[in-house]
Amino acid sequence: MTYESLEELEENVITTFDGEQHEKEEILEKMMDDNFYYGYLGKQALSSSSLKTLLKSPKLYVKSLEEGDVETQPLRDGKMFHWSLLEPEKFEALEIVDVQSRNTNKFSFAVAEAIEQGRSTEIFTIKEKNTALSLKEELLKNIEASSYLNDANFEVPAIAMLDGIPFRGKADILKGDKIVDLKTTSDIAKFKWSAYNFGYDLQAYLYLQLFPEAKSFEFVVIDKKTYEIGIYTCSEEFLESGKAKLEEGIQTYKDFFEGDLDIQQYCIKEVL
Repeated sequence: MTYESLEELEENVITTFDGEQHEKEEILEKMMDDNFYYGYLGKQALSSSSLKTLLKSPKLYVKSLEEGDVETQPLRDGKMFHWSLLEPEKFEALEIVDVQSRNTNKFSFAVAEAIEQGRSTEIFTIKEKNTALSLKEELLKNIEASSYLNDANFEVPAIAMLDGIPFRGKADILKGDKIVDLKTTSDIAKFKWSAYNFGYDLQAYLYLQLFPEAKSFEFVVIDKKTYEIGIYTCSEEFLESGKAKLEEGIQTYKDFFEGDLDIQQYCIKEVL
């Protein structure tokens, strides 16, 4: 297919880091497959998560590409909560070990057996499953929070070229012209501030670029300890902060991975 302008080309063709060109409609179809989305595209396009890692350190970004991201307990809890609400078939298909902790012989054996048999190592404890189900139950009791799940699309993929760089993302919930993202927290009273520290401002701004039909971005948050629920609308100030991080991240990528800067010469410089 031929395009009349560079702008039209960038709107319809995605050029990944390996130099391959993909028709946008075709790659969006492939992005429904988690293996493609997190496997191939995980290394061939940036996301809000990988950009946050890059902003911490270009060396850390390279390490994450080579070894994968460290799976923390909050990350595991968040994934389980998402799946229980938005992808129940995936949630029910997970391998669950009847233990309270991953630091047990029984859990370690289950993971080792999965690796040996070439099966998925997405294995969770019964405690993790029950935690996710409890969070789901509490959120569904809240009429306003649960209303975001009605007449909406879940896990919607998007991809675009931004300043010549391929970016990918998946909206938890796309409801009309609104993007809604589910979050868990250990202290909802601090969420307004921790949202900046965790780079949620970057995520919100980036997703509004990936989904041009969207006019707003909101977070639906549940506290894992108290089950308190919060609904947070992104302000212009919050989005401007995200925009600045996106621009800094793009420039950092270009400097170290497309420019002349040697990543081995990178070092952290701060005033104490």
